[in-house]
Amino acid sequence: MTHSNYKDLKEFNCFSPFSLLGCHTVSGKKIVTVFRQGVSNVRIAGKSGILKTSMLDDGIYTADLPESEDLHYRIIYTGSDGKDHEEVDPYSFPPEMSDFDIYLYKQGNLRYAYRTFGAHVQVRDGTSGTRFVVWAPNAREVSVTGDFNMWDTIKFPMENVKASGIWEIFIPGVGEGAFYKFALKTPDGKVEFKSDPFAFRMEKRPRTASIVTALDNNWSDSAWVDRRSDLQSVKSPISIYEMHLGSWRRPGKDMDFFSLREIGPEIIQYVKKLGFTHIEIMPIMEHPLDESWGYQVVNYFSATSRYGDPKDYMWFIQECHNNNIGVILDWVPAHFPADEYGLYNFDGTHLYEHADPRMGLHPDWGTRIFNLSRYEVRNYLISNAIFWIDVYHADGIRIDAVSSMLYLDYSRKEGEWIPNKYGGRENLDSISFLKDLNNIIHESFPGVLTVAEESTAWPSVTRDTRTGGLGFDFKWNMGWMHDTLDYFSHDPVYRKYHQNNLTFTIWYAFSESFILPLSHDEVVHMKGSLYQKMPGDNWQKLANLRSLFAFMFLSPGKKLVFMGSEFGQHEEWNVKGGLSWDHARLEDGTRTLKLISDLNSLYMQSGIADLDPDPKGFEWIDFSDSASSIISFYRHTHKGSDYIAVFNLTPVPRSGYRIGVHLAGTYREVLNTDAAIYGGSNMGNLGGVTAVETPSHGKERSIVLTLPPLACVVFESRRPS
Repeated sequence: MTHSNYKDLKEFNCFSPFSLLGCHTVSGKKIVTVFRQGVSNVRIAGKSGILKTSMLDDGIYTADLPESEDLHYRIIYTGSDGKDHEEVDPYSFPPEMSDFDIYLYKQGNLRYAYRTFGAHVQVRDGTSGTRFVVWAPNAREVSVTGDFNMWDTIKFPMENVKASGIWEIFIPGVGEGAFYKFALKTPDGKVEFKSDPFAFRMEKRPRTASIVTALDNNWSDSAWVDRRSDLQSVKSPISIYEMHLGSWRRPGKDMDFFSLREIGPEIIQYVKKLGFTHIEIMPIMEHPLDESWGYQVVNYFSATSRYGDPKDYMWFIQECHNNNIGVILDWVPAHFPADEYGLYNFDGTHLYEHADPRMGLHPDWGTRIFNLSRYEVRNYLISNAIFWIDVYHADGIRIDAVSSMLYLDYSRKEGEWIPNKYGGRENLDSISFLKDLNNIIHESFPGVLTVAEESTAWPSVTRDTRTGGLGFDFKWNMGWMHDTLDYFSHDPVYRKYHQNNLTFTIWYAFSESFILPLSHDEVVHMKGSLYQKMPGDNWQKLANLRSLFAFMFLSPGKKLVFMGSEFGQHEEWNVKGGLSWDHARLEDGTRTLKLISDLNSLYMQSGIADLDPDPKGFEWIDFSDSASSIISFYRHTHKGSDYIAVFNLTPVPRSGYRIGVHLAGTYREVLNTDAAIYGGSNMGNLGGVTAVETPSHGKERSIVLTLPPLACVVFESRRPS
């Protein structure tokens, strides 16, 4: 080799170090070349001892390797500490990246890419170490730098495997727990230090190194996983407790957190006691800013170090499963922040994001938008979604900000966006990506849920991709949430003018498979807690809140309640503090918790969820009594019972109120939100009423009710067998 070749190596400008270093056959002889700069007394050793070593150039050493010698020779040198160090040379282990994997990744079809890319502890030819692989097609050179090489940028240059833009090296002696980054020389000659896009673990913020981590785990949740398809169908009762791990409970100090091992058992028992079927966790992928709530992800394959290591998260999900609780993870493929150590401008170019700010800069959050026209970027994200299901046993992913992905002009003014090839505003790349994502997840993991937070009227979000849908299992019903909260925020004296807000959503309730969310979005940024949104004094606020919860649980659709709302927390959610647990222990809090538990029990046991996706499961009795602010409807089931819900949404009690019913017999009062055990005035129907042969509301029979103030009463009617 010429000195100019070695100059590139020493100046961090070499894309193929394996062509210079390692063992090469020259004129029938095996010659070893090694690179160690800034050290002294360098020797090359085989199994038989020290080989005759000579220096070709500053830092470049060579030796003849006898045929009898092991190809994995050792390098011995004296370091700056005056001690001898011995290492097996990385360049005696050629790259393993196959042509097929390169092809699949570039085609966007390497679904389990995290098994190839990133840092993986291995044993090769009896030598333990770590294999590093990264995609950086525009970098002039890439190296691995870490605590194992004093963060030296030139000691371990990687190979650009077959000029594919995928760089690889196996470094002997590097094991689990090692801290590392990639040093990349950009096209303009700058050296950038980047965390690993596929890192399985990261340092706790504000530190930003990746950590070599193995993700093996002895799972014991097969009983849950095997039943997942039955437990998570559109006909299953699904009641979700949405939470942010860091602010559910705090140890006391500002910005400190409990670990999952500390707080996990309490979370699980709390959720189980209240009767929720699932926990939805706001993003746990590593993020630099607490105030982003996790929605500005930098490291997509790393569970945030705030609450523990990867095994802690696996343990928590397993314990949820063993307590019959599913786990849904929030996931953010729409955008990412421009932190210098992350994905942004990764190899000195706009690799993961669009270069044009009209496509690549999110106007609301100042974040970068993934370039989903690149197959490698699509592959990265799809393999990431698979990763959380495959490796962490997540039962579903909820995709945040889907609307921002679907529309090219989302939050943009005229001239700030680029139309698609047909001149329209639809983001064709995102649509294709979402369809592929849903198809792959459902094909690979039957029963796993995909949920869209989509706030517009985009059609067929939860319909099959073969019929033009996006393929999601469920969609958050944002219209229901906004209309319902708007109605309940009005003083009861004015509600008669807004009854349409409460009843309109039924007309499209079966157009998609919906989740009815009372989510975190509505209790932050000066919007006030659910309790604060309710009008009136404390008694009226709590009565309204109880009716709101009853309306959600009895309406068609799956259920979601954000933490703190379940006990009527007065303050809006603050990510920097814990929930108001003192309030939860007061009488108002415990009574509201009792109602949530009973609503979950009614929802689970009644069978009303069976017909959630079917219009036959819902029947209006009367939605037109706006003067009294009263609505009534049936929820039909397959179980032999029907349920009637009647809401009186004024503080005026109503006696002798007649509604039409189908069947003769007794109608048992199974829930009354005005019951004393929930904090109400204890007005009701003494356990039930009997139908009379007086027609009403187009039905042959009727029942006459006492309707308590600001309350919901629910009656069960048994059908003849």
